[in-house]
Amino acid sequence: MMNLSRSVALISLFLLPLLSLSFSVDNPTDRRVLVLLDDLSLKSSHSIFFSTLKSRGFDLDFKLAEDSKLALQRYGQYLYDGLIIFAPSTERFGGSLDSKAIADFVDSGRDLILSADTSASDLIRGIALECGVDFDEDSSAMVIDHSSFSVSDVDGDHTLIAADDLVKSHAILGKTKIEAPVLFRGVAHSLNPTNNLVLKVLSASPSAYSANPSSKLSSPPQLTGSAISLVSVMQARNNARVVISGSLQLFSDKLFRSGVQKAGSPNKYEKSGNEQFVTELSKWVFHERGHLKAGSLVHHRVGETDEPAIYRIKDDLEFSVEILEWSGKSWEPYVADDVQVQFYMMSPYVLKTLSTDKKGLFHTSFKVPDVYGVFQFKVEYEKLGYTTLSLSKQIPVRPYRHNEYERFIPTAYPYYGACFTTMAGFFVFSFVYLYHK
Repeated sequence: MMNLSRSVALISLFLLPLLSLSFSVDNPTDRRVLVLLDDLSLKSSHSIFFSTLKSRGFDLDFKLAEDSKLALQRYGQYLYDGLIIFAPSTERFGGSLDSKAIADFVDSGRDLILSADTSASDLIRGIALECGVDFDEDSSAMVIDHSSFSVSDVDGDHTLIAADDLVKSHAILGKTKIEAPVLFRGVAHSLNPTNNLVLKVLSASPSAYSANPSSKLSSPPQLTGSAISLVSVMQARNNARVVISGSLQLFSDKLFRSGVQKAGSPNKYEKSGNEQFVTELSKWVFHERGHLKAGSLVHHRVGETDEPAIYRIKDDLEFSVEILEWSGKSWEPYVADDVQVQFYMMSPYVLKTLSTDKKGLFHTSFKVPDVYGVFQFKVEYEKLGYTTLSLSKQIPVRPYRHNEYERFIPTAYPYYGACFTTMAGFFVFSFVYLYHK
């Protein structure tokens, strides 16, 4: 028994360093991803998507969603840095995995891809709801569009949507424009209006609505038009990223290889935009793009290089910070014209837009305000598709010492003049009073 305990202890010592090699700001790639499936046949029917992830260096661990040995943590350390759930019909996960464990997984800064369809269970709907996404309550409803459907579905129920209303963000979908429409067949969802962290990436057209395609409408549908989101993303305050799709077929080889022509459009494409859309979106969700890191805040007086422990009011100072962006393989200089610094005490006394040298260094100079107290240099950068930067450094500001004021203050000249005028007036008055007859 004692030998067994020693063996377990030794195994733990070897495993803990490996388990701690999770996602870090300095190394966003080489990550391990758990893929949960409700049917192992999805490995072959969605093989192109999985192959693109493997080709980019991701280690995929495929498991059935009801596997009794499922676990995201071991010895208090996370085993995975990303989670893909392609198990819409699963009513209950196996092992120690549940909706709370997945919420904690995202709260720890890790990433999630969640896909649903018409068979979406309450478990899947609940996870999506935690992220600010609400699937249509009618479990039999699908997105129907009689204007923006694929012509291959001309005689069908128009549930194969040819969607082209994409979010305009190079950080999320890359710089290469997705020319072909994206094929979508699945369920609609709406966004929680009080959650400003969730965003539509692929939206339905104004003519779309959510209803049961096999029955006639007895009442107006609850979800219609541009209120319907087909694919949404969320970036949490800790920079964890989540993708939620209403269609599992969106990731399938069949739709990747399908040709597409949108109804009413003369343009015909040999291949849909699904593969490009999903590939670019997966790069974003796994931090291969739009991931920023910043160096320390550097500041000093003009003409000096050392950082002072305290500033004096009206000092001229220089400020700089280095910001880099992960390109998927290495850190590259981040170039932007909207990074700002605040010189802050209760409220910003100075707000300056930083200039850049195009090499990742952002800098500016300004005069310390004529107010003393404890200030902060603050850089809070939020931009669509990019990780949030929040940096601050505290610095006190003192007033002039008694021996640092000017000998004669220009603003006091009227008082000086009044003093000497009074003296001169008194002298003249005394002279006249004493010697006038």
